[in-house]
Amino acid sequence: MTIFAQVYIDEDVDILVATLLLARGFDATTAREQQMLGEPDQTQLAFAASIGHCILTHNRLDFEKLHTNYLVNSQPHAGILIAKRRSSYEIAERVAIILDTLTVDEVANQLLYI
Repeated sequence: MTIFAQVYIDEDVDILVATLLLARGFDATTAREQQMLGEPDQTQLAFAASIGHCILTHNRLDFEKLHTNYLVNSQPHAGILIAKRRSSYEIAERVAIILDTLTVDEVANQLLYI
């Protein structure tokens, strides 16, 4: 059983964030690593859900709509983390705090702003 949420980082977020999270011992992967570059947001979220990873993005508007659609349709996802544009180091720090504080179940189906 996984205690810490795993993170899928969409292509809008600097891949350095994944490197920084991995260095802290968290499970993080990127759209590039998963060969998902250029896929639409709904496909990105569905993919993240299919591998059990919460998604980290800067794209607030699209992912707020997708989250609402998932809720309305009783469709589960592993969580959505929306990060304001900051340095990769600050984003990684904020994600790490979430991952250290909340369990997989507490992140699942949530829309969190970091």
